[in-house]
Amino acid sequence: MAQNLIIYYSRKGENYVNGKIVDLKKGNTEICAEFIQKAVGGDLFEIETVDDYSKDYNKCTEEAKKELNENARPELKKYLDNIDLYENIFVCGPCWWGTYPVAVFTQLEKLDFSGKKVMALMTHEGSGLGSCERDLKKICKGASFGTGIAIHGADAAQSEKAVTEWAKKSI
Repeated sequence: MAQNLIIYYSRKGENYVNGKIVDLKKGNTEICAEFIQKAVGGDLFEIETVDDYSKDYNKCTEEAKKELNENARPELKKYLDNIDLYENIFVCGPCWWGTYPVAVFTQLEKLDFSGKKVMALMTHEGSGLGSCERDLKKICKGASFGTGIAIHGADAAQSEKAVTEWAKKSI
């Protein structure tokens, strides 16, 4: 059986959901990452920044936009040193300005993806996968890529069947 790794960034607290700001106890992407783990097994790795983003959703979006425009790589609380034990890597995150939060890139750029299979999952409120698959192909050199899946964030908690089917087909 292939070894699976689920790398994810997720935002708890204030989030944009169906046109309004709501407080989430668990982030939409974390919910989906756990569905992947339940479906195909594997290890979860949560990306956490040293400096937290603003708790205020609107301020957070401006921080994220600034980081993206500056091609920033925020420092993380912990890093994966290698992914040698894994064959399949699921990269999961919310759509921030058309792609993953740049903290995801901070982690991915430190890894060797040679011979790995990479799949994208993105939670969103209308942007779909954005450019995340294109961005993964730039960063995850040497990998092969499966088809990504976009999950509407407001529907994340009800997406287990779709995520499960996708994850099982992906490996």
